[in-house]
Amino acid sequence: MKFEISREGALKQLGVFINSELANYSFKRNFDLGPSDKTNVSCLSPYISHRLITEYEVAKIVLAKFPFQKVEKYIQEIFWRVYWKGWLELRPQVWSDFTEDLKGLKEDDNYKKAVNGETQIQCFNDWVKELRENNYLHNHTRMWFASIWIFTLNLPWQKGAEFFMKHLYDGDAASNTLSWRWVAGLQTKGKHYVAQSWNISKFTNNKYMNIKLNENALSLTDKREYKLNPLNFITEDNSNENLLVFENELNLENKDLKKYKNIYLVLLSNEARKLKLEQKVLDYKSQLINDQKKRFEDLKIIDEVKFETLADEISSFDVIHPSIGENYSYLNTIKKKQNLELNFILNEKDKFSWQFSNKGYFNFKNNIPKILTNFNLQ
Repeated sequence: MKFEISREGALKQLGVFINSELANYSFKRNFDLGPSDKTNVSCLSPYISHRLITEYEVAKIVLAKFPFQKVEKYIQEIFWRVYWKGWLELRPQVWSDFTEDLKGLKEDDNYKKAVNGETQIQCFNDWVKELRENNYLHNHTRMWFASIWIFTLNLPWQKGAEFFMKHLYDGDAASNTLSWRWVAGLQTKGKHYVAQSWNISKFTNNKYMNIKLNENALSLTDKREYKLNPLNFITEDNSNENLLVFENELNLENKDLKKYKNIYLVLLSNEARKLKLEQKVLDYKSQLINDQKKRFEDLKIIDEVKFETLADEISSFDVIHPSIGENYSYLNTIKKKQNLELNFILNEKDKFSWQFSNKGYFNFKNNIPKILTNFNLQ
């Protein structure tokens, strides 16, 4: 499958999905029909994860055509990303612990066989190949993959989450890390996801049958507990004349950019990242950024080397909040190192929505109508 790497392409893809498949989404969404047929899902996550288009924008466009009751499942699935981001914002130590855990994990022969698609499980091997070639997997398949990785191959969930981040176009710190924790049974303690052979057979139209899996695995345990941190952000743009934008928060459509003398769009190289990305993923991010530059000509695209040189001369920046993860961790490191003043600007829709991420998704889901109404999205 190929993605048209532009905001225009994203909106066009959404329009096609709305007109052709959305009405059947709740019935067909769990089927993985193979690498060449993803028509039963919208495949918008590579754009949404970078906020080239936002979850709220997608919801508004969808609800302009269908009543909420008819597309409720799709709206709920779109809002998972908002929920996960809010959950991690409230518990940032989960990301820090995850990246720290990775430092002590070795890549043994079993790991190498898994990431090279050389296990005894054919479906898993095929998904590895698909992930490496297409940088995308169906969401249901990601759950099967993670479950097999953790419970059948007995590999550390952290290394699986790292492997996904390395290859996925839509990988983001919150959705990826927390989804792996959920499968493992760490996100909702004692509630894990165990892949079943019959389920894989059913939702791949019997492409894979009689798969030998550990279907009676117990959930993983972790004694670490995470307390809620208060959200404390500026929601309106400050008076600073310099604005920083990172590649995972590209939505500039409703920003008052004229007030800024300089707008810097930052793409970190692998040298500055805790989790190294495949070159294809970095190239994808670069193309998204360049699409924004075509539409906002005053943007200056820089890497971390240019930013750190810039930070020697400029001590204060407004920053569109890049969410807990790679970019935020990097910024905090440079802030301390170069004594910067950073004013983080948070999307008002995120700030409102994240208050409902303090508990499980059931609570968040029940508040989606309130979010939609509050911002006139339906």
